[in-house]
Amino acid sequence: MAAIGVSSSMPLGNDTKKIARFRGFRGLRPTGQSSMVKSAYYVRPISLFGSSTIVRAVSTPVKPEPSDVKRSKVEIFKEKSNFLRYPLNEELQSEAPSINEAATQLIKFHGSYQQTNRDERGVKSYQFMLRTKNPCGRVSNGLYLAMDTLADEFGIGTLRLTTRQTFQLHGVMKKNLKTVMSTIIQNMGSTLGACGDLNRNVLAPAAPYKSKDYLFAQETADNIAALLTPQSGAYYDLWVDGEKAMSAEPPEVVEARNDNSHETNFPDSPEPIYGTQFLPRKFKVAVTVPTDNSVDILTNDVGIVVVSDAHGEPQGFNIYVGGGMGRTHRIKTTFARLGDELGYVPKEDILYVMKAIVVTQRENGRRDERRYSRMKYLIDDWGIDKFRSVVEQYYGKKIEPFKELPEWEFVDYLGWHEQGDGTMFCGLHIDSGRIGGTTKKTLRAIIEKYNLDVRLTPNQNIILTNINRAWRKPISTSLAEAGILDIKYVDPLNVTAMACPALPLCPLAITEAERGIPALLKRVRAIFDKVGLKHYDSVVIRVTGCPNGCARPYMAELGFVGDGPNSYQIWLGGTPNQMSLAKSFKDKVKIHDLEKVLEPLFSYWKMKSLHGESFGDFTNRLGFDQLTEMVDKWDGSLEKVI
Repeated sequence: MAAIGVSSSMPLGNDTKKIARFRGFRGLRPTGQSSMVKSAYYVRPISLFGSSTIVRAVSTPVKPEPSDVKRSKVEIFKEKSNFLRYPLNEELQSEAPSINEAATQLIKFHGSYQQTNRDERGVKSYQFMLRTKNPCGRVSNGLYLAMDTLADEFGIGTLRLTTRQTFQLHGVMKKNLKTVMSTIIQNMGSTLGACGDLNRNVLAPAAPYKSKDYLFAQETADNIAALLTPQSGAYYDLWVDGEKAMSAEPPEVVEARNDNSHETNFPDSPEPIYGTQFLPRKFKVAVTVPTDNSVDILTNDVGIVVVSDAHGEPQGFNIYVGGGMGRTHRIKTTFARLGDELGYVPKEDILYVMKAIVVTQRENGRRDERRYSRMKYLIDDWGIDKFRSVVEQYYGKKIEPFKELPEWEFVDYLGWHEQGDGTMFCGLHIDSGRIGGTTKKTLRAIIEKYNLDVRLTPNQNIILTNINRAWRKPISTSLAEAGILDIKYVDPLNVTAMACPALPLCPLAITEAERGIPALLKRVRAIFDKVGLKHYDSVVIRVTGCPNGCARPYMAELGFVGDGPNSYQIWLGGTPNQMSLAKSFKDKVKIHDLEKVLEPLFSYWKMKSLHGESFGDFTNRLGFDQLTEMVDKWDGSLEKVI
């Protein structure tokens, strides 16, 4: 197998100078093989748009050695890419409206997916979705205005807020990619690592509170995002001709990245943590404070919780590992999973233990079958004790026992709140995160007029920040005139509901989600009214067009997961605080038959729930056998089935 670097098919330029040797990628070799080391050279990088004088280190191209280790096609693409450059650079220069298979995989690392409009028949209409990377959901005034303009000039006229606190910009043509990417970078934004086999956007509570724990959680999220950002420079070579336009990194991040005292790094590599192969699959991290589960903490590969002393001073972190939502229909060896308790580390060690966790997954996660490549499968196979032991080897210390935490609750930050510094913030509900039309125009006008920064939430909403008290009334008036409702007027079902984009642009979608959820919520509300539930009675509803779980439906009290055209699996048993995993209740329920399932369930909840018992807790207490019997016998009369 080739060492770190590119394949023999890669053009490397003319000027080379021998300088060092790279350690082979251990994660792709059978246990017991000695490290394979190849000579390394400085080379002039392949430039997409004109020449470049930036020097990068890559290894000598070598002929792949025979190996019994099976690797997925994507692993080969990564190995041959010259650290995410080739063949994407060549494909972007062609006049074709699309890019080839290898480039389609590589552009994900740059923050983009190639898509087609599936509503259109005949010749495929290729376009690209861009996703930004915004740790903590933080968006500057300038970046928001730039994204708003780009949506109109190069997209479909809307901005999409995601469940990972980022923007998605749909409908960008290939010929406009460099203009859009460079504009984002020039406005101090980034799409680097928003997709692909590496650390994605790091979540943290979006609320701009000035308390020590919230500020520390957000600072930690920023540092982890910086630590795990690709370093080779390919992103800037392709999109801004090598001109990196980012601020200097904190010294503790640089120190942690460069530390190789426990053999975590690839010495002299442009990617000291990732190497040529990066990670086996996507990797998701969230940081929060006790009680605040606005980030769905247990659904992440790594969930980090600030632990403070009695005086409110942050002392360290509790860490969960092994969460993840994606699964595949009819393959029971794939599953959604909640994170396990790894333990506690002091605050000064968080970057080092974070790096140790990433390296454990890098070296041991499966690279042969991508559906089993997430870290949750490694932990499920090994068990948490073995996983902890291996992490400790790369960390160099014992991980302390998990500290006790108070109960969690879901927080949405909607409405008006004090920031703690004399200013206010206003959280606005955005249905399915889609900002368009009058809402888009009004938000731009307010953000531009008052020079506001914003925060994006993991629940697809937006927060206007740093608002002077005197501005509250005129801002509230502008929002009301645009039909952007005060939270007290939003249906509680809508407040907690989420949906992925699904059709027509997502290639994985089996059925509708975002376009279907408005009608679905109205039907649920009609059932509530019919069975006598109150307006304030609510259920956490999430809808996805496929089983990948982007809107985290497996944490919902009532989840709809597309399993065929106009058909859904129904999942029950999540809880309002997002700490319980739902289970599959029924398969292949056609959209026009939903009332046949939901009406008996909600009727039974109305009649038989304990005082204050949520729908999710109710379904867990009764069990699926009793619920299934009740649904199957339902003829509109509750008395006949109880």
